[in-house]
Amino acid sequence: MPLIVTLTLTPSLDSATSTAKIYPEGKLRCQTPVFEPGGGGINVARAITHLGGQATALLPAGGPTGAHLVELLQQEGVSVDALPAHDWTRQNLHVVSEATGEQFRFVIPGAALHENEWQQLLAKIAQLPADSLLILSGSLPPNMTTQAVTELLQCAKDHHLRCVVDSSGEALKAAVAFGGLELLKPNQSELAELSGQTLDQPDQVVTAARLLISQGAAKRIVVSLGPQGALGVDAEQCVQVVPPPVTKRSTVGAGDSMVGAMVMKLADNAPLVDMVRFGVAAGTAATMNQGTKLCSKDDTAKLYEYLNQPQ
Repeated sequence: MPLIVTLTLTPSLDSATSTAKIYPEGKLRCQTPVFEPGGGGINVARAITHLGGQATALLPAGGPTGAHLVELLQQEGVSVDALPAHDWTRQNLHVVSEATGEQFRFVIPGAALHENEWQQLLAKIAQLPADSLLILSGSLPPNMTTQAVTELLQCAKDHHLRCVVDSSGEALKAAVAFGGLELLKPNQSELAELSGQTLDQPDQVVTAARLLISQGAAKRIVVSLGPQGALGVDAEQCVQVVPPPVTKRSTVGAGDSMVGAMVMKLADNAPLVDMVRFGVAAGTAATMNQGTKLCSKDDTAKLYEYLNQPQ
């Protein structure tokens, strides 16, 4: 079984609370906050751990917020490789209005990553065993350009690591331009932006994904389709998996749960259809939870079993 390592360049300590109603000017009395680890790669590692797998979360952690973040991860049983950072890890705030049920998510910019810290992270990646799976998920620090993505992927290539990318914007474009990815997970609008086309029909999505694969961007592309599930494509086949009907309470964490589940199947060299089904099962399981909770092992197993039955 290959080592699974997730890299989160902009981790966060997420705090969630609620208040009777939200309005300007006045003091909004809130409930005691709940703190959770946050950041794309961190949530992927957490999802893998929740599903009974093993993954190491590699991240910079600075100040008391960074220390709290690492402590929370360790309490969940997630293996952590934290690089001490100069700037404090950011703290995001999620507030629910009890009167309306609406959720307000205040996202703070990620902490800057200094050059010596970046080089230390690259050195850690260079020490990973060949054929390890490296998952790059989330945004870049505000002081870094997409050149960092190219440098990271080149380091991974030099040391024979298999890369999975779940990002957006210019960072996603840079990863696609570099190519050679083991797995790429854009949503439909991100794939449309990458291809420069309008993708309204499933066959258009498949064509756009196949084009990127033929150009060497990735071996496999799994496109998130929202309520329609996901479409997995490689050079030989394509498969669409529609999620089972469930009561959805929150979509937070669904994408990271999906990536975590797919990476577990990727590590097992499972067929594309199994990878996409397990990913959709985990992503759907996450939507069944209130707030920011990720997928549970039991819910994911039940949904995966359902998806494996003849429809």
